[in-house]
Amino acid sequence: MINVNRLTTLQFNAVEFWHDRKFVVLKPENDFFSAVLLQHRFNFDLWHEEDIARSPDVGDAKIAQVKRRIDQLNQKRNDGIEQIDAAIIKQFDETGVVSKPDARINTETPGSVIDRLSIMSLRIFHLQEQLRRNDAGLEHQQLVSQRLNRCFQQHADLSQSLTELFDDIFSGCKILKVYHQFKMYNDPAMNPYLYNSKKSA
Repeated sequence: MINVNRLTTLQFNAVEFWHDRKFVVLKPENDFFSAVLLQHRFNFDLWHEEDIARSPDVGDAKIAQVKRRIDQLNQKRNDGIEQIDAAIIKQFDETGVVSKPDARINTETPGSVIDRLSIMSLRIFHLQEQLRRNDAGLEHQQLVSQRLNRCFQQHADLSQSLTELFDDIFSGCKILKVYHQFKMYNDPAMNPYLYNSKKSA
């Protein structure tokens, strides 16, 4: 079985390390945790690129550069979700568990839930950062505290749901498949604007 608490601790620790610019070698214990950490890093980079994109004092040329970077990271983020699910399937196969004949399919894969937990860990970090501001008033502090409490509750709910999903998968009650997103916008052969531009060039 996969320990969800260990997974979320890894995500929270990584956010702390990366914000402190401590690019230490976090040592995932297997391919699954390596996939979780890599996907988490894409979310971390994406979060901060989106901060730049929303800045009113950034020029158009920089915005265009950032938007392209966001597209690339979004692609990697989605690919990372699929890699997480593939790593879980590998563990599932190695344990020798067989899905039951009446096993159900979940609407959301573990990789998608882990992606949401990744984003939640980033949101919690930045809300906590807001609480430490000396230039913010009491009203701001109260609003941040309320949101932070909700985020902790949402994180706990997601963690519990993921634990239950893993229980169902590794007991054979639910089937896990890798659902490929097949994002088209970064593919020159699939994006009409890109391949039509080549024709007219």
